[in-house]
Amino acid sequence: MWGTDATSTVTLEDGAVTIFVAVDHCTLEGVGIHVARQATLFEALEPIRQGVRQQFEAFAVGLQVRHDHGSQYMSADFQAELRFLGITSSPAFVRALEDNGIAERFIHTLREQLLWVHTFHTVEELRHALQAWLVSYNEQWLGERYGFRTPV
Repeated sequence: MWGTDATSTVTLEDGAVTIFVAVDHCTLEGVGIHVARQATLFEALEPIRQGVRQQFEAFAVGLQVRHDHGSQYMSADFQAELRFLGITSSPAFVRALEDNGIAERFIHTLREQLLWVHTFHTVEELRHALQAWLVSYNEQWLGERYGFRTPV
């Protein structure tokens, strides 16, 4: 199962942007991260597509994706794309943040380590920083769940 969610931040030149993430519930590995000026369902799908390309090559039959009840995630097109990729949608219970706690915790770590300590001028600058942070997180973050080993 993967979890997906979004957060937002502000860039100096491009204004408010949305960051979408996808995280593996088992390994805690960040499987995808994407930043966009507009928070559309197509942008919300991007981190999932990144993970599918990286780990499954084409289709992810048997995978479940946990998400909240945000408009992007509940839209018919988002749900249809998940089905096309072989993914089962697993919406969290309403007002139960812990149901998507893996993605929520991942976003909290992202905020503490990157978003709250750096200022970004453009979306493109933030995009590069997010990709570098994701690699660093996956290779260096020590998770207590597995005896303080990294996600990868």
